[in-house]
Amino acid sequence: MFIRDHLEKMVETQPNAMISSYLGRETTYQQFYKQAKRLAGYFQEKGYGKDDIIALVLPNSDYFLVSYYACQIGGFPVLPINTKLAPREIDYILNHSEAKAIIYDQRFEETINTIMPKLTAIEDTLTTGYDNSNNRVEDIISGQDRTVEKVEAEDDDTAVIFYTSGTTGRPKGVMLTNKNVVSIGQIWKESMEITNNDRMHIVAPLFHCAASHVFTVPTIYAGGALIIEEGFSPEQTIKTMEKEKVTIFFGVPAMYSILLTTPSLQKAALPKLRLLTYGAAPMPYELVKRVKEIFPKVKVQNLYGQTENSPGATTLKDHHALTKVGSVGEALPQCEVRVVDGNGEDAAVGDVGEIIVKGPHVMKGYLKNEEATRATIKEGWLYSGDLGRFDEDGLLYIVDRKKDMIIRGGENIYPVEIEEVLYEIPEVLEAAIIGVPHEVLGEVPKAYVAKKKDMQIDESAILAYCQSRLAKYKVPQEVEIVEALPRNASGKVLKTELRSLVEKK
Repeated sequence: MFIRDHLEKMVETQPNAMISSYLGRETTYQQFYKQAKRLAGYFQEKGYGKDDIIALVLPNSDYFLVSYYACQIGGFPVLPINTKLAPREIDYILNHSEAKAIIYDQRFEETINTIMPKLTAIEDTLTTGYDNSNNRVEDIISGQDRTVEKVEAEDDDTAVIFYTSGTTGRPKGVMLTNKNVVSIGQIWKESMEITNNDRMHIVAPLFHCAASHVFTVPTIYAGGALIIEEGFSPEQTIKTMEKEKVTIFFGVPAMYSILLTTPSLQKAALPKLRLLTYGAAPMPYELVKRVKEIFPKVKVQNLYGQTENSPGATTLKDHHALTKVGSVGEALPQCEVRVVDGNGEDAAVGDVGEIIVKGPHVMKGYLKNEEATRATIKEGWLYSGDLGRFDEDGLLYIVDRKKDMIIRGGENIYPVEIEEVLYEIPEVLEAAIIGVPHEVLGEVPKAYVAKKKDMQIDESAILAYCQSRLAKYKVPQEVEIVEALPRNASGKVLKTELRSLVEKK
């Protein structure tokens, strides 16, 4: 059974249960399924088949959800695109993928109009958000029912394509299969113990693999409800959590840091909230401790994975939340995780090596890039590019990306070590370490720090704290205080942008 089959099962067993709520607009499983079938039927009537890619340039909404599942029902690979990308980047993705159709929101009209003359494969465009327009998704999904031919699908057929953020070069199209998607739904449903009583709060972008596959697919797989917001806004997010009786919330550490300084959080009535999850970056001890103090009955869970593994590798559950801070936990169900040395042999406990992952959720490969696929997947193992180590209890710790490691005069420095110390400083909201050139030592660490609102700290105080907590060679050579760190849609700091700032000086 694929995720379309599980949706059908839920329609049969609980047709009147709510599947989504967006801006107060509630949709039942039965209504949602009819909407998705109408859109799938539209594309089948156009003659599209199982190799024809449908691209989405949409913000978070129930229309995004309907479009995603319409592609699953109709048998078309769906390509969610990061709406924050520049027109030339979206142009590259659409041309490289040879997508046949685009569904886009009216607020991205200028971008689509700019690149449309360059798009050689696009045959059809649909829109959302317009009051009057041809080919409105709103009209199609609320119109007459359409006949949908059930396409015979194989495990290895491509179901979804996500392009990587491009932080290490040209974006690569990660091809996830029917088997990958249904497996990740099973994996996270089991890990987070999601049931049809859960109300999952989505504020992270649905065009990103994490929001779609760690939260959306598993919730629908379980028959739960999705509470969708277009984005994170602390006051509004807290109001939504209260009004919608949210049971599970996901945020990156920076979101939690902001939420904990929002006064209304202390007064919020959240009796149904049972699980707070986080990912994309380590959560500092003091932040986890504060979350547990405010929500003593709520479990905290860390999630780790990559687009290439759907995403899913390990998770740190609540019983380790304060005793294993900094760890990303143990392997998820159906997953194997190893740390290997340069020869591909298992590293000793405590030794740093590359994290590799195996399981039914590991991608088929990169679209039109066999060389990169061969370099990343070896004998069924996905080589993540992340450096990590296991402790004596078998829990995994991320040390850093291979490319981010700093070699200072022959000494290896892992930026995460320094960042964890910076996050201990009460005035620090977020921090990032990069290597900068040095005439004698080759490279040295530089810190970029953003302060919490209405709090003050200077470079000398930050350096003094680092000197008290770190080996001398790990202390940043320089500290620069900034308004905010550049991040991609998944919440990961874009260190390439920080490096480019150094190069421009």
